Amino acid sequence: MPKSAYEVLHPDRNRSCVVFASPHSGRDYPWSFLRNTVLDEHAIRSSEDAFVDMLFDCAPRFGAAFIKAGAPRAFVDLNRSSDELDPALIEGVRRQGHNPRVASGLGVVPRVVANGRAIYRGKITLQEAQRRIDRYWQPYHDMLQKLLDAAHQRHGQAVLLDCHSMPHEAMDGVARSGMRRPDVVLGDRFGASATAEVVDRIEAAFVAAGFVVTRNTPFAGAYITQAYGRPSRGQHTVQVEIDRSLYMNEDLIRPNGDFEAIRAALRQVVSEIAQIGQGRMPLAAE
Repeated sequence: MPKSAYEVLHPDRNRSCVVFASPHSGRDYPWSFLRNTVLDEHAIRSSEDAFVDMLFDCAPRFGAAFIKAGAPRAFVDLNRSSDELDPALIEGVRRQGHNPRVASGLGVVPRVVANGRAIYRGKITLQEAQRRIDRYWQPYHDMLQKLLDAAHQRHGQAVLLDCHSMPHEAMDGVARSGMRRPDVVLGDRFGASATAEVVDRIEAAFVAAGFVVTRNTPFAGAYITQAYGRPSRGQHTVQVEIDRSLYMNEDLIRPNGDFEAIRAALRQVVSEIAQIGQGRMPLAAE
């Protein structure tokens, strides 16, 4: 089993109402898991948000907490509801309605990685799936909410920046002819998970650092954005998807020659975002 459910990097002083999170960058692949998959150690990482934790680990410098997953996405997906169980993978689970994520093999315990490649030869037990949820999914979400509650108590509001990466080809159908291809997609579930003021501030920070930004297409936010975005209660959640090709070789899953430059640009972005709400009244709900 992976060694830990999560790791939290705390600032010396909590100056920010923003919590940064990376639920898909875990890369602790235990041998007991790898020996039960049909994929090799490289292919199993294809749906991982590789190095996203390294891109945002500067958050504590600017007074914000940062939580990152310990378990890899192929083992348990923290950006899914704990009841999104896949009957095609897990023994004893009955189909309950149509959930497109589960149907495609991307439930809380994934059946496939990128490009629909199967992880297992057959099924796993419900006991095994529940063990992963109890030991990794639940502790991560308990800590995430604890961090948000603490931020809200200190500052009167909390903002969760849920950090992810996307394959370069994800924007093939979105990029318009004659326009620069978007580097970043912000997802606020079309205004449901955060106020326009919060999303505008986040977008402005990325744009100022030279990134091309679009919103909600093709990624509007998944479980975390839906579950934690409560702007009427002063808890805002925005999902961030960054084009992997900017900072890594997607085939080799290695940082590319621009990694440090992108990391430096994101330090500027994180610095700006961490200042949301500082020295002001709590952000108004819409």
